[in-house]
Amino acid sequence: MAKSKREEIRVAGLNEPLSHYTDAVRFGDLLFVSGVAPLDGAGRVVGGNDAAAQTRQVFLNMKQILNAGGCDFKDVLKVTVYLTDVNDRARINPVRKEFFGAHRPASTLIGIREFAVPGMLIEIEAVAGIPG
Repeated sequence: MAKSKREEIRVAGLNEPLSHYTDAVRFGDLLFVSGVAPLDGAGRVVGGNDAAAQTRQVFLNMKQILNAGGCDFKDVLKVTVYLTDVNDRARINPVRKEFFGAHRPASTLIGIREFAVPGMLIEIEAVAGIPG
């Protein structure tokens, strides 16, 4: 059996990581996507105080990362959603459906007090299965 190879994936044009991490790591047939923030390429929060608009930016950024790893939203197996207000769940769910369509990943929602970047309302991490 061949040994699995670890590959770090960094997507040009996305905001620079705030610390020592990369956008995603491919290991075998899995893609582990770091927490994706609602930031533009310059590191500015997109969407203001609108959780749905911030979520849309998160998924636009995640799409680039998934594509760089050879995946799409239909390949996502698990997401972990971090929200500063869990009541925003109702506002973000329609945006999730826009990107995932009929595909439903396993999901965990966690309410937190704050993020490293002021103004962020949401961050989402994911695990995807790389199609083979």
